Amino acid sequence: MLQQIDHLGIAVRSLEDAVPYYENVLGLHCEGQEEVESQKVRTAFFACGEVHLELLEPTSEDSPIAKFIEKNGEGIHHIAFRTDDISGQLKQAADNGVRLIHEVPIEGANDKLVAFLHPKSTKGVLTEFCMPK
Repeated sequence: MLQQIDHLGIAVRSLEDAVPYYENVLGLHCEGQEEVESQKVRTAFFACGEVHLELLEPTSEDSPIAKFIEKNGEGIHHIAFRTDDISGQLKQAADNGVRLIHEVPIEGANDKLVAFLHPKSTKGVLTEFCMPK
């Protein structure tokens, strides 16, 4: 059911400050920016081969990304796996004792459905499943 690593989520304080690093230093092209109100973030996507980098800037002090940055600083936040059956993937995880953050997929960035697994059940790695709508 998993197809590939879709993207790595990277928490940043400011897209305005972070985007130039990815463009000017790494030579990547920003494919676009988007606000995801349900997650209280603004995102910017960069392609690196078949994997994307998703920069995540909090839009609210109570957003999960703001809390992550407060606790850990900027850096890698999550790994996202593309799947062709997000509900089946969630069921498989739950059936194997994994704690789900989302039992039902929610709207995510880039016109995808997303769902997260709790890092306490995934060896410390916040794991996302994503699937194009």
